[in-house]
Amino acid sequence: MMEDRSLSLRQQVGQLFIVRPESLEPAIRYDSDAELPPYRLQAVSGGMRERAERYPVGGVLLYGHNIADPEQLLRFGTELRALPGAPLLCIDEEGGRVSRIARNPAFDVPRYDSAAALAAGGAPQDAYAAAFAIGSYLKRYGLDIDFAPVADVNTNPRNIIIGDRAFSDDPAVAAPMVAAYVRGMRDAGIASCLKHFPGHGDTLADTHLGYAFTRKSWEEIDACEMVTFRAGIAAGAPMVMAAHIAAPAVTGSDIPSTLAPGILTDKLRGELGFDGIIITDALEMGAITARYGSGEAAVRALEAGADWLLCPLDYCAAFDAVVEAVGTGRLSEGRLEESLGRIRKLRDSGSSPE
Repeated sequence: MMEDRSLSLRQQVGQLFIVRPESLEPAIRYDSDAELPPYRLQAVSGGMRERAERYPVGGVLLYGHNIADPEQLLRFGTELRALPGAPLLCIDEEGGRVSRIARNPAFDVPRYDSAAALAAGGAPQDAYAAAFAIGSYLKRYGLDIDFAPVADVNTNPRNIIIGDRAFSDDPAVAAPMVAAYVRGMRDAGIASCLKHFPGHGDTLADTHLGYAFTRKSWEEIDACEMVTFRAGIAAGAPMVMAAHIAAPAVTGSDIPSTLAPGILTDKLRGELGFDGIIITDALEMGAITARYGSGEAAVRALEAGADWLLCPLDYCAAFDAVVEAVGTGRLSEGRLEESLGRIRKLRDSGSSPE
């Protein structure tokens, strides 16, 4: 494992980003993720290698359209790992409707109806067994990180984005399931990620499309959503994903939590004592792009306390903005080193192979 202090500034900045494969392909430009499936980007091109020389990345997130079959996935993973930055391979494989591999009929893997179905029997060992099974096949196919489990509490029945992706509408039921899932992933050798902090289950809108918010005070959030997040953190979750939802009763503004120091630094780091990696939800989502350019969103997220920047709409612009922010002093080298240290710890932990 190379030490970050031996890296150039551009190499260090690259370690702060996890991107779609398409962000590295110069022949592809897109305004919405809905445009990407027809490209079926499933191999590393010469153009991707050239871009990664100048814009290295710390990780690559694979979607369903990037995956054809087991042989292709293994080959693509090998090609991606060979890119500058030695990117880690990430996926959303929650079990249920958000499962990039299990929903592909070319793969013979265990399949689960939903997190809510796992929790229906009231046995945390069912969540552990599912996470261990999912983590085991992810490991077999060369993945490092699974953006799961959903630690939200589905308290709003009209919620259009979480639903049965959450274990329960009762935090006392969801919390032990979340903790068991984290342990199952860890024991399978995959790094897990709690999402979506500070809780997406009480919202109405979909942050993929635009602004969403919770009306709850911090006291209300602490009594509900934080029960599950605290349980996942206590179980050793190495990552927490920040949601793009606003919490005006907590922050006094309509800024998305992803960009809010009062949420990430004061609450998650300070009050909950979390010292793992904070990763943003995808910065290409409408809740961000409707109000911020890729560069400004990336810099604001780091200022707020995020460590990993996920899927900016324009990766090159986001990368260049972070480099510029360090050059002007808007972001200190010490701030970068805080995040790089947490990322280095994950890479060295054994959860993610080099």
